[in-house]
Amino acid sequence: MATPDFIRAIRASAGHQLLWLPGVSAVVFDDEGRILLGQRSDNHKWALISGIPDPGEQPAACAVREVYEETAVHVEVERIVMVRAGDEVNFPNGDVCQFMDITLRCRAVGGEARVNDDESLQVGWFDVDALPKLNDYALVRIKQALVDAPTWFEPMTSA
Repeated sequence: MATPDFIRAIRASAGHQLLWLPGVSAVVFDDEGRILLGQRSDNHKWALISGIPDPGEQPAACAVREVYEETAVHVEVERIVMVRAGDEVNFPNGDVCQFMDITLRCRAVGGEARVNDDESLQVGWFDVDALPKLNDYALVRIKQALVDAPTWFEPMTSA
């Protein structure tokens, strides 16, 4: 996946140690209720469209930008679905990251889904009952995007 320049600069002095980073994921629906997914070029797995906001970039603007950059689909953000700290991610080069993911429900408003950069092998629209294999976290985010419920977050645990 493309690493933003500001993270490359941090890595130059921080090495491979854990970086705590913001992340934005988009659950994008079209007018037929289908979900937009991309098959990642780094691990060949199907996933929601996601990315890292640039410094100062708002989460909704990041979602709009990432969806277009990766799929050529224009979206409008409807609401925050969930906010959750993810598990540590260990990359093949030794880098370690952990993301605070903000998942947004989005609606497609234009464009034709296609591979629009080198981060995806394929992109496509999928019926909710005919999704390709996805990880459990993606399925939870889709489930939350399908219901009209308040923003989900991990409840606090007592000390």
